[in-house]
Amino acid sequence: MIKSMTGFGRGELVTDDCKVTVEIKAVNHRYCDINIKLPKVLNYLEARLRGTLKKTISRGKVDVYISYEDLSERTATVRLNKGLGREYYNALQELSEQLEIPNTITAIQIGRLQEVMSLEDQPINQEHVEEEVMTALTMAADQFAESKSKEGNNLKEDILEKLDGLLENITEIEKRYPDMVNEYRQKLLDKVHTILGDANIDENRIATEVVIYSDKICVDEETVRLRSHIGNMRDVLTAGGSVGRKLDFIAQEMNREANTILSKANDISISNRAIDLKTEIEKIREQVQNIE
Repeated sequence: MIKSMTGFGRGELVTDDCKVTVEIKAVNHRYCDINIKLPKVLNYLEARLRGTLKKTISRGKVDVYISYEDLSERTATVRLNKGLGREYYNALQELSEQLEIPNTITAIQIGRLQEVMSLEDQPINQEHVEEEVMTALTMAADQFAESKSKEGNNLKEDILEKLDGLLENITEIEKRYPDMVNEYRQKLLDKVHTILGDANIDENRIATEVVIYSDKICVDEETVRLRSHIGNMRDVLTAGGSVGRKLDFIAQEMNREANTILSKANDISISNRAIDLKTEIEKIREQVQNIE
């Protein structure tokens, strides 16, 4: 199965004690780059989340957004710093004596001073929360994989269609080659007749010139290799898997053969076909960049 590097998936889990939402977005990237954004309270899960995602993602820039909302009735506890409160009291008592003013400070007033009293949330049940987050992640990952597969199949069909177009152009180039040789031979004969008139023509010399010309414009090797690359790309697309890099390499080789055909072209028809080849191969390369 061919997978695109672009995709989106969302998973949401709501229970009596929490609400977890996971969103996964991905775009093209040369390597596997996974960025996870999650609340501080869930930082302990990052390594497991990353490891789970890497099992199914081989390429792409992936952004994962996780939100966590505590719906439980966990109560906060009040932490009292008795030592600090006593220090505040002693300092205020000393200030009262030095300034010779009454000390009317109360416990409530001392409690309002910085860090004497603070609220502390009850710790979450990490194992229970981990299970819920992983469930939401699985939901998002399944939707993410489905979207990548759907887009990958569209890319596969488009590339296969373009490969058919390449074969049509190659066939037309191969058909044109014998006509080019015959046309060159006739032009050569006509030119010799114009110069020499009815004088005897050295057929061996004409044949030699035709052979030299035909060898110069011959693109048989290039078309054979190009057909081989097209067949190889079809096989890779059919086999599926993480084949983006391999397809990109094949497309580069196809482009090299098309360049050689264009450079040898001594005919407007073949030149146009070679340009069409290069155009379609470039389109294929652009599509291949989206494949994982």
